[in-house]
Amino acid sequence: MKEHNCNHDNHKIKGPCPKKVPIFGELSDKEILKVAKMTKHIQFKKGQMLLHEGEKSDKLFIVNKGQVKVSKLTLNGKEQILYILTSGEFFGELDLFNSDEVNNFSVYAIEDTEICLLTKYDIDRIMEANPEISLKLLKAVTKRLAHTENLAQNLATKDPEVRLIYMILEFCQKFGTKKNEGILIELPLTREEIASYVGVTRETISRKLSKFENLGLISLSGNKQIFVRNHLALREYIQ
Repeated sequence: MKEHNCNHDNHKIKGPCPKKVPIFGELSDKEILKVAKMTKHIQFKKGQMLLHEGEKSDKLFIVNKGQVKVSKLTLNGKEQILYILTSGEFFGELDLFNSDEVNNFSVYAIEDTEICLLTKYDIDRIMEANPEISLKLLKAVTKRLAHTENLAQNLATKDPEVRLIYMILEFCQKFGTKKNEGILIELPLTREEIASYVGVTRETISRKLSKFENLGLISLSGNKQIFVRNHLALREYIQ
């Protein structure tokens, strides 16, 4: 794990990572540079833990490059993935508002990942100078809560086939690239992790994906790509 300041020379061309984050979108370039000087830049290897469920944290984590998974352990000890975060997204925001709480999830790098860290002290200073950031943080929190509630509802009320299609549609939006014939998804998760996200066994995932391929809805390319041939038909399949 390597650490340096976020306005490191490597970011002179790409720009400091706070510039990628929507909650800082209204700040001027001068203000962005001030925020960047407050941050620490840390590199994590694939598989490394960034945050452990049950521990306290006083930092906002910004994904500058790479991807992380946010997950919890179920009562029977299995991993339940809650969401995947990519460049420009962040986590740890709840601890900024209530320092007495402990983290209710764990976070792992699912590929080599670069993170920018802002402490609660510095975030408080930024929000005092720019009150609109507080509202944007609150909107981000409520949006994430809605996602978690939808996930919980899907896991409780939908059959595995429908859960998997919802995941594919979500990944189309977040990780998909439009092609002439459809949408190509570069999967951020392994089949095992997809099973943890959808809440079924790996065997069920493989069986359902093969079924969707036979129906002409998708095409599979190894374990890392899904090509959605007919996005509309996929939606209609679960209605």
